[in-house]
Amino acid sequence: MTLCDLLDLQLPLIQAPMAGVQGSALALEVCRAGGLGSLPCAMLGPEQLERELQNLHENAAGPWNANFFCHQPPLPDPERDAAWLRRLAPYFDEFGLEIGAIAPGAARRPFDADALALLERFPPAVVSFHFGLPSAELLAGVRALGAKVLSSATTVDEARWLEDHGVDAIIAQGLEAGGHRGMFLSEDLTTQNGTFALLPQIVQAVEVPVIAAGGIADAGGVRAAMALGAAGVQLGTAYLLCPEATTSAVHRQALQQELARHTAITNVFSGRPARGIVNRLIREVGPISPDAPAFPLASTAIGPLRSAREKAGSGDFSPLWAGQNVSGCRDIPAYDLTRELAAAFHD
Repeated sequence: MTLCDLLDLQLPLIQAPMAGVQGSALALEVCRAGGLGSLPCAMLGPEQLERELQNLHENAAGPWNANFFCHQPPLPDPERDAAWLRRLAPYFDEFGLEIGAIAPGAARRPFDADALALLERFPPAVVSFHFGLPSAELLAGVRALGAKVLSSATTVDEARWLEDHGVDAIIAQGLEAGGHRGMFLSEDLTTQNGTFALLPQIVQAVEVPVIAAGGIADAGGVRAAMALGAAGVQLGTAYLLCPEATTSAVHRQALQQELARHTAITNVFSGRPARGIVNRLIREVGPISPDAPAFPLASTAIGPLRSAREKAGSGDFSPLWAGQNVSGCRDIPAYDLTRELAAAFHD
């Protein structure tokens, strides 16, 4: 079965869910162009999530995807939190900020019964997960909606695990991909491979369709992935400059500069490995810091620094998520970008 048959799509092309830089507007335009638009749900509060799901349910021109995180919320660790504040204290002093008045940052909510209840009201055709899968009970609830289930694998072992747990298709997330690594069976970054090394290994190891993700920025990259056995492709970074994205001004500026060619996997913004454009915080505190609290708690103390510097027009303390290949980033409508990518399937 092809990915288009499985997901009832015109194009085997998925817009990657990108928390913090998009809402339903971007997803709707990708759906209108024949691809699978995705809504990142992990950072949305209940009311905002309800509005976005309703918008997609009522207006999407075809199937759409709701994406959720599956991490385990960390236990309190006051000692580690204190070490993190000590590490960041010089920056608070530099910018005249009060380190004792840090407000809670944006939550990153794992999939739960409340989210499932919302999906029952606004059922998507596809539900995708990052960091593994939810509990068997919650997954059964998703299945009862009639939704197809996707999840990301960053290794062959993760792909086999996902297939064993009943996913309908697997997203092979290569090392080049922007944003958070979907790794969930190991924290060892040396297990991570590039897309075009990982993809054929996963295709050979599993029976379900495999979707390539990471470093794919144009129709040529799409064709290359399909030649290696991908049933479809997922792209995120290429959409970051589209007007329908909510990418911040400093993030947009960074994506259009030479510095966007230098990305790194870092844990300093959230506590979990993620790829972004190298900036001051990554250079001076990371890329990987043993002091960073567990995901998603590291972001709380970064919040005041990020806000203060963005107001001054600087992204030095912002998570400028991007993949290794930003060549496809252009300020054009998401519909037009999707149709240009579609040329790969018609050549």
